[in-house]
Amino acid sequence: MDGKSLSDYAVEYGESIGAEYVEARFLSTVDENYIARNGKFLSIQKKPSNGIGVRVLVDGCMGFGSIDRLEKKAVGELTNSIVRMARSSKRELPIKLSGEKSVKTRWKVPVKIPFDDVPGEKKQEFITSLDKGIKKEAGRAVKNRIVFLGTKRENKYITTSHGSQVDSNLSYISVFTMMNARVKDKREQRMIGLGGTSGWEWVGEKNIKNTVVDEAKNLVKTIENAGRIKFDKPIDVVVSGDVSGIMAHENVGHPSEADRIMGREGAQAGESFYKELMDQEGKIKMGNENVSIIDDPTLKGSPGFYLYDDECVKARRRYLIKNGHLNELLLNRQYAYEFNTVSNAAARSNSYSREPIVRMANTFFKPGDYTKEELIEGVKRGILMNSFTEWNIDDRRFHSKYVGLEAYLIENGEVTDTMVKRPVLELTTNGILSCIDAVSKDYVTRMAPCGKSDPMQPVPVSVGGPHLRMRNIEVG
Repeated sequence: MDGKSLSDYAVEYGESIGAEYVEARFLSTVDENYIARNGKFLSIQKKPSNGIGVRVLVDGCMGFGSIDRLEKKAVGELTNSIVRMARSSKRELPIKLSGEKSVKTRWKVPVKIPFDDVPGEKKQEFITSLDKGIKKEAGRAVKNRIVFLGTKRENKYITTSHGSQVDSNLSYISVFTMMNARVKDKREQRMIGLGGTSGWEWVGEKNIKNTVVDEAKNLVKTIENAGRIKFDKPIDVVVSGDVSGIMAHENVGHPSEADRIMGREGAQAGESFYKELMDQEGKIKMGNENVSIIDDPTLKGSPGFYLYDDECVKARRRYLIKNGHLNELLLNRQYAYEFNTVSNAAARSNSYSREPIVRMANTFFKPGDYTKEELIEGVKRGILMNSFTEWNIDDRRFHSKYVGLEAYLIENGEVTDTMVKRPVLELTTNGILSCIDAVSKDYVTRMAPCGKSDPMQPVPVSVGGPHLRMRNIEVG
């Protein structure tokens, strides 16, 4: 029996021995990774993986297990042990799942150039050309350069006792660069993540080399020219999509995860200050009317793209904050039931051996009507923050700090040549959302592995977005 047939068998067998719900997920992946430091390869790996994860619900208790031995007897034994484990568990409040439409469908990421059609030598040449470009254009100041290239092919089949069957084929590609630069006794570092759901054609279509080389040049320029400026009173700040993306992800995306709000992630990845908001009646204000924050898995080509989640729920655009008010949370079927609604397809897992949990996909400020130049024109004195070098946020995702890297002084509506060294934005989440008065129409895509749970489950997400103008804020 193949992986899909064994998944069907696990569901049938689990029901026959008393499980009220059974879900089986077969995953076949091929990961290919290349890592080079200063032009020399540290690691080249190509790793296939195949396995089945089975999740059951028995008497209000959930059980999960996985296996990479794709044999009928082994899958049956696994399913039996998971059902027994769930049956022997006790919960004060039984787990129940929201009612969702059953689906039977297939979907895939469109690919022009499959990764297997590209020789390993060509992939190595791509990394080498990136490193040479950094060295040539940014000079000897970039002392340490690490370049990572990753590709992943994934065939996933999910089947449930509620009648759903979803078969999908995904293709991911990512490039991460870590650059440490030094000019005399001054140092800075920059990490940038780029990627999406695509085939090898992404490398040419997205002009990756120019993006990485420009970041390296700006890093050196910042070290050479940035100076400390003290701001005695609050000023206006325009932040790029690079900065707004991490703000949307950390300050709004994570606290919107229902499992954090309900306490499950408390000892693992933190809690959510939203918990204190849940008892309020009516609309919960979360900023001014210019602010809407979206999480959208359906953006084609994006790092967090998918059409159905790992519970076979159809994905859609999710407005976490709409016109300055809390609009919806990120929900899987368990927490959708607890909040008396339906799932919005936020269940994701990064492996057959990990259970699906509530996750983000592509989280960003909704683009507005302004150009970047128009945002700057409205600033008498302030800062343009093009990138960041550091961020911190507390476990409840409320108190946060963002430290700028490439930043320029704005005077009388124009960006000057004066560079500002490490401007610090230290704001609460409500403070960030309340001081934004305008959002640009442009959008930049950045990729990051979002970590959560224990064992850790990194999943690809987008952390980009438009420019924001933030009014009258303290800058350290």
